[in-house]
Amino acid sequence: MGKETGFLEIDRQDRTYADPAERIRHYREFVIPHSEEGLKNQAARCMNCGIPFCHTGCPVNNMIPDWNHLVYESDWRSALENLHSTNNFPEFTGRVCPAPCEAACTLNITDQPVTIKSIECAIVDRGWKEGWIEPAVPAHKTGKCVAVVGSGPAGLACAQQLARVGHSVTVFEKSDRIGGLLRYGIPDFKMEKHLINRRAVQMEAEGVTFKTSTEVGVDVSIKSLKENFDAIVLAGGAENARPLQIPGSELSGVRQAMEFLTQQNKRNAGDEEQRAAPRGTITATGKDVIVIGGGDTGSDCVGTANRQGARSVTQIEIMPRPPEKEDKALTWPDWPMKLRTSSSHEEGVDRDWAVLTKEVIGENGTVTGLKCARIEWQDGKMQEIAGSEFVLPADLILLAMGFLGPKKTGMLDQAGVALTDRGNVATDTISYRTSEPAIFACGDMRRGQSLVVWAIREGRQAARAVDEALMGASELPR
Repeated sequence: MGKETGFLEIDRQDRTYADPAERIRHYREFVIPHSEEGLKNQAARCMNCGIPFCHTGCPVNNMIPDWNHLVYESDWRSALENLHSTNNFPEFTGRVCPAPCEAACTLNITDQPVTIKSIECAIVDRGWKEGWIEPAVPAHKTGKCVAVVGSGPAGLACAQQLARVGHSVTVFEKSDRIGGLLRYGIPDFKMEKHLINRRAVQMEAEGVTFKTSTEVGVDVSIKSLKENFDAIVLAGGAENARPLQIPGSELSGVRQAMEFLTQQNKRNAGDEEQRAAPRGTITATGKDVIVIGGGDTGSDCVGTANRQGARSVTQIEIMPRPPEKEDKALTWPDWPMKLRTSSSHEEGVDRDWAVLTKEVIGENGTVTGLKCARIEWQDGKMQEIAGSEFVLPADLILLAMGFLGPKKTGMLDQAGVALTDRGNVATDTISYRTSEPAIFACGDMRRGQSLVVWAIREGRQAARAVDEALMGASELPR
């Protein structure tokens, strides 16, 4: 490494945020990036550890020590080339990936890990600023046509890889804009959508065709795709949201988190209210809001509700409160269970754990409260604490309890592909081929609800599998 004693001399300093009182007044990104000198110092902390365990935490196999060294040497263009060799969209992962690579960093055993995520984001942002990122147009066309269903990170990564080796790729997206949950599930204050738009422009120049507002299984059939394409890749995500199955959950004011987040992202994109909310506006303005679910989606609901001017925001979770710090000797290099406080939490929320929801209370068909109870966990089993019931006031209850796999009606019914016991599309992770020979699957539709970085990995690997199936061999990386 460029500075072998850097980790001994330099403390971890990550990116900072704008003040909460300021940032909740808008939906723009609010991360304050490092200076170039600050980034070089942080890259210098990469400790030449011999066995870079950060690789075990990174699903796309980023060569992290290599581009840390290149940043330290101020060779930004080579760092960008290295980064792009394993990750099609570092500006996405550099903003919304939870960075399992940092948890696996060798320095994390006894100190604070290298700021890998911040450095990754800075490399690709520098690349766009300098004009180094250009379309990679294939030298020749193969004559093969591939349909990719879904334009989330898995579908986009798969489509870009296939186009770059000369296949004619058409991406079908049921929404009015490409991006999947990157577009409509992640708030703009975490990732602004011009980042997706400029990648779309790049991919179109590389030969990818996007067909939006086109739902496979409804607007176009699987039969039609089979007749017109040599291969089909299903990358439609895991959109079957977990329902709240308690009395009163049918009341007005109980809504899925993705409906809420999508509406606000559409407003931010300039859509009129009728287009943003065709089934009725969901707003937190002036309301007591309860978010059920303690993950990233729940956190995104908290940040959005505060920006909309909620009277109060409460986030509840059925699992017990995690420890403040993990036992690194026990968990490293794996992803640890510990209390995580997001930037949205810092903006204002009451958080509560080990809470069981029992009944949604309402008047005249509208939510007024949520009846809950305290629980304790013993040997992995939940036990309600007698006499612990309480009621939280609520005008809006947002369900952020995860997903149960892909939707089955329409496309999957028509495709007739085999499913796993969990309801996902069944494939292995070598061929990515479904039970139907010309149909492949990747991303959340195959593995279930997961991270953006896993989606990109699976999209890239599926692209290689499709290329091998069509051409007999492939030069694409796995």
